[in-house]
Amino acid sequence: MSLMGLVGGAIVATVSALGYTGVAGLMAIESACIPLPSEIIMPFAGYLVSLGRMDLAAVATAGAIGCNIGSTAAYAVGYAGGRPAVARWGRYVMLGPRELAWAERFFAHGGGITVLIGRLLPLIRTFIALPAGIARMPMARFQIYTFVGSWPWCFGLAYAGYKLGKAWDASPALRAAMHRLDGVAVALVLLGVVFWVWHLRRARG
Repeated sequence: MSLMGLVGGAIVATVSALGYTGVAGLMAIESACIPLPSEIIMPFAGYLVSLGRMDLAAVATAGAIGCNIGSTAAYAVGYAGGRPAVARWGRYVMLGPRELAWAERFFAHGGGITVLIGRLLPLIRTFIALPAGIARMPMARFQIYTFVGSWPWCFGLAYAGYKLGKAWDASPALRAAMHRLDGVAVALVLLGVVFWVWHLRRARG
């Protein structure tokens, strides 16, 4: 099974089991510069909205809160350790010099407002908190910009999942496929943990 399949299964299991807390927790991980795709997290939460298990606005808000939590952790790393710390430890979360350079250039071009804009852009959104911390952007402004920029992103992805969920509900074959995915989710989570441990050991080597 592909890595994306493993990650997708882990996300499905977490959101299915923990609801809004799972959404917030997964988005916090993604925003802490760990490459967990929000493009899977939020659409699946939107799918659960289509089933009546969650509320669309609440899902977006939980996702945005998670973004603030994870981004604060990334900000703190940049603030306390500066660029050397990020360059040294970034490889453990698959953050290379190229990704850091992209985020730094983007932040340098527009200053603090890029935190808001960057939360709406794939890739940049994951790493933008690091240069904000390195530059020691005021915390209150950082938190506001992060939430305001994250909420539309989370809402848009969840809404897409909601609309797709309505289409899936009209197709018995697709609905059955989703139920089968739920059934193997626990195994996928375990396999995902094994992969992550393997990656860390390889990075240390």
